[in-house]
Amino acid sequence: MAINLKKGERISLKKSDGRALDNFCIGANWGAINKKTIFGGNKKVAVDLDLSVGLFNAKNELIETVYFGHLHANGIEHSGDDLVGDVYGDDGLDNEVMRINLPYIRSNIKQVVFVLNSYKGQDFATIPFASIRLYEGTPTEVKSTFATYNVAYDSKFSGYTSMILGKLYKRGDEWKFSAIGEPTKDKSLQKTLQSVQSKYL
Repeated sequence: MAINLKKGERISLKKSDGRALDNFCIGANWGAINKKTIFGGNKKVAVDLDLSVGLFNAKNELIETVYFGHLHANGIEHSGDDLVGDVYGDDGLDNEVMRINLPYIRSNIKQVVFVLNSYKGQDFATIPFASIRLYEGTPTEVKSTFATYNVAYDSKFSGYTSMILGKLYKRGDEWKFSAIGEPTKDKSLQKTLQSVQSKYL
């Protein structure tokens, strides 16, 4: 049974059998905006969200960023840029996915923070079923979902175009996950990661 995360909730990456979940995916999913036409009909407007991660050391310094322009870091691989999302409804797969292999993340990295930016400045409050999930599998196959977190399509996100989704953080030798779910008004990935440094590490 998948964990339905709430804002601020922290979870240990342990399976039900006690083994560590150390090789998994974190995927972001979203739909198209329904827009009314002048003749009273509906029009689907594609949404371009960008899932990115910032890797921070023990001094909260940004060491590396994985995003659509830099797809690989040790232990992390981005599936590539999705420019439209699920225009015709949720197809069961995530639009952008980070494959995480915790043992291969460099030892000086203590926090891995996931952020979502609206490339065209489309308002999060208008975007259907924006969510993230942790699961075992690949970008094209979901084998077992560990946790899910719905992050948007809510009036409280009105006016926001970037979001700090959550973070993996290391305590001793164990990695844990914290759901953050805080929108920001930052207009770029660089500014969003600066907000992460100042408030969420």
